Amino acid sequence: MNADAEREDPSCDLSTWTIERLRSFAEDAQGRQLESVRVVAQGHAYRAGEPHEVRKQWAKLSLQANRRLQGDGPWDEARAVQQNFMLRTWVIDQVGPDYEDDDWSPEALASDTVTALAFTPAEALALADHWCGLAVEQIGELRRHKNLTAHLDRLVDHLQPGPVREQLLAWTETRQHLP
Repeated sequence: MNADAEREDPSCDLSTWTIERLRSFAEDAQGRQLESVRVVAQGHAYRAGEPHEVRKQWAKLSLQANRRLQGDGPWDEARAVQQNFMLRTWVIDQVGPDYEDDDWSPEALASDTVTALAFTPAEALALADHWCGLAVEQIGELRRHKNLTAHLDRLVDHLQPGPVREQLLAWTETRQHLP
């Protein structure tokens, strides 16, 4: 079966492919195919019996596919960023941090998280106090913030004391009040 036929064949089981074959396929994949690559690569990263470096390679492929999946809307972007944050946190927590690679560095992930958030914890909490009266767009923004901070409970334990860690700790408290 050639590559074009594989792209069109929905019965093709990507989970049986080698990382090299899946990486090559992902270069031209789009839409649902790229999402399938992301999910399959993430599944391989979660396999406990594999060596740590192999799991990181699979996770890296999942992140690369996820980055290419971004759509135009705020929800598309938030979905991609949230999935990125969750996988990176999982690798840091389960496989171990790697300070040579920003994808697996707790401090880099903490910085990326702070950058992705439009509100401070205090601003989000103030809005959350009367969220029922907010415009739909503002409620959506609070929901995105809640999703973008879902990984913090596991991440903060890997961070050195400092202002970024303190800000993220404040987010762990704030997110409990967000709609």
